Amino acid sequence: MSNRRRIVITGMGAVSPLACSADLFWERLVAGQSGIRTIQGFDVSDWSVRFGGECLDFNPEPVIDRRWAKRLDRFAQFAIVAAKEAYDSSGLEIGGVDPDRFGVITGAGIGGLKELEEQHLRLIEKGPSKVSAFTIPKLMGNAASGNISILFGARGPSTAVATACASATNAMGDAVHALRRGDVDLMITGGAEAALTPLGLAAFTAMKALSERNDEPTKASRPFDRDRDGFVMGEGAGMFIFEELEHARKRGANILAEVLGYGMSADAYHITQPQECGVGAAAAIRAAIKDARLSPDQVDHINSHGTSTPLGDVAETLAIKAVFGDHAKKLRISSTKSAIGHLLGASGGVELIATVSAIRNGIVPPTLNLENPGEGCDLNYTPLVAQDAKLTIAMSNSFGFGGHNACIVVGKFD
Repeated sequence: MSNRRRIVITGMGAVSPLACSADLFWERLVAGQSGIRTIQGFDVSDWSVRFGGECLDFNPEPVIDRRWAKRLDRFAQFAIVAAKEAYDSSGLEIGGVDPDRFGVITGAGIGGLKELEEQHLRLIEKGPSKVSAFTIPKLMGNAASGNISILFGARGPSTAVATACASATNAMGDAVHALRRGDVDLMITGGAEAALTPLGLAAFTAMKALSERNDEPTKASRPFDRDRDGFVMGEGAGMFIFEELEHARKRGANILAEVLGYGMSADAYHITQPQECGVGAAAAIRAAIKDARLSPDQVDHINSHGTSTPLGDVAETLAIKAVFGDHAKKLRISSTKSAIGHLLGASGGVELIATVSAIRNGIVPPTLNLENPGEGCDLNYTPLVAQDAKLTIAMSNSFGFGGHNACIVVGKFD
């Protein structure tokens, strides 16, 4: 085990409600800006929830031309654009790597919901002969990974993961395993989601899962706060180049961070509610730390799942306390969702960009709207404003419907 292949991050790309680039996303995140606003993509004037984290600045060109864009659902467009940014920032050139040693693993909790809605409406209104021939290739959950592999000529392992809000982190964990086994030398990995559609919003509203703070959208996502009343839907993508260390060194790559460990577990409890004591989440956190060959007190920062739900925030707090003990009070914790909402299957990807950026810049991003900590929420969640801190080891948590828990640990690379 001592000669285990080391995995590093050499590129990052983001599509988010704050910005459609990784650097600008980080800049606006630490400045305390919010990407949550009244929805503009469809008429919500009579809806009980009228806001979310839309990617209003997103433009697929010039990465995706208009003809190709028509054959892609919005979630796949997000994934491709973010993947191209990650690839370009890594210093790679298309055709410059062994295609058989290059793979793609992406996550999406729902996939092409927009396409499904549009084609179902066409079926009902115009009949079966009017349904698009591109319906299935657009809505399938593996559309992102398939199209990315085609774009970059990556002939190695190419799969897609669907574990609800843990999808991106599970995908990145699978990429780590493929790299460690020696199946590949580099992977494009992360997650994408574009479920902020009429059906998506209506369905989550029906579950009573969402905040209804329509008069103050920017204050609606308030993880760990006493007045939190549900999560805020968002959309976007976070993608990476994960690379075997020696492969990265040989080509003189700029190394952003090292991927140290990954862990996952299942609550085996309820299809949508977290286990209140947080035992399942704690198991994934513990597994990630063990895989990283660290002790809990070596972790400096956690980008929490922190959804702003009454049950979830307390359960995560209890899980952190169970694993870290007295060290939990020393941890610098943030919830990125306070600024961009919950990106569902993409959340782990965008949040890992924030995690890597935090250790690179020595800045803990803020948890917006945390004005009065809720009962049971008594850790340092970095309320309201970013804080300077020396950070060496950081973790990103992702917990999804179905009881899926996934955690990834990254370290500063010197």
